[in-house]
Amino acid sequence: MTYIIAEPCVDLLDKACIEECPVDCIYEGNRMLYIHPDECVDCGACEPVCPVEAIFYEDDVPEEWAGYTKANYDFFEELGSPGGASNVGKIDNDHEFVKNQPKDINKKD
Repeated sequence: MTYIIAEPCVDLLDKACIEECPVDCIYEGNRMLYIHPDECVDCGACEPVCPVEAIFYEDDVPEEWAGYTKANYDFFEELGSPGGASNVGKIDNDHEFVKNQPKDINKKD
C-alpha cells in the first residue's frame, strides 16, 4: 500500500509534503504531485502537512477521487523508479486523467 494524492492538489502544487517526505518519493508533474508507490515507505509524514487535505492512505481515498489512485500508479509506468524525486526534478507531464481535469480558476495557474 501507499499514499495517494488526489484532486485538491490539481493546479495547487503546495509542496509542503515534498519538504516533509523522508524518502523523497513525491514527484512534481505539471498540474499535481504524485507519490511513487514503490518508493513510499508508508510513514504518513506527508498527510498532515498538506494544507488542502489531498493526501490519503490508498485504502482511504474518497470514492469521488478513486481515479487518482490509478493516476498515481500509472504516472510512474514509463519513469520507473529513479530513486528519488530530487534525482529527476519536475516532470513535464501528467497522467491523462489529470490532464483532462477542468482548470479551477480559484487555484493558481
